[in-house]
Amino acid sequence: MAVNKDPILKRCRYLGISPAVMGIDKKSNRFEKAGPNRKKVSEYGTQLKEKQKLKFIYGVMEKPFRHYFELAEKMEGKAGDNLITILESRLDNVAFRMGLACTRREARQLVTHGHFTVNGKKVDIPSYRVSMNDEIALCDGSRASALFKGNDQTAGILEKTGSRTIPLWLESSKDRFSAKVTRLPNPSDIDYEAETHLIVELYSK
Repeated sequence: MAVNKDPILKRCRYLGISPAVMGIDKKSNRFEKAGPNRKKVSEYGTQLKEKQKLKFIYGVMEKPFRHYFELAEKMEGKAGDNLITILESRLDNVAFRMGLACTRREARQLVTHGHFTVNGKKVDIPSYRVSMNDEIALCDGSRASALFKGNDQTAGILEKTGSRTIPLWLESSKDRFSAKVTRLPNPSDIDYEAETHLIVELYSK
């Protein structure tokens, strides 16, 4: 599987997004939100950068990203809004949004290793798309794991993500081991700025 190995903070700075969007809460003096670029950027360059931003945030490569866009075009409503819905509905993103992973990259690994269930059935495909009324939960065998609970020496994932805000489209249980999808996510639920119309324009050429 291809992986973008660029330093996360460097990439965040280039794309103009906060490291918190990637699940990195540690402040760094190296990161400053990109200011006005004095170099003139072409229309194509602006559109490409917006696509790169979404691919980077969700950890999606070009081929599946293009597939998601084609699906978004076939759905009712605006293609750009539908694209956000599809990306946010990925199981690895849901695990991240629930606070059961520190980053989306970590969430992909945890899903692949079989730590999560959807409606009681184990799912190990990070790109699996959840639907309304689906219940996503941490497997019973993982709930007492030091990975999530921590121990005397190290903090677990739940402690590290304790302050994370759960999005409104997820109804999280009190023990934070499960959540139900009450509605499909939409652009108002994301915590970063997205000009998805630029991606629509890019793929329409």
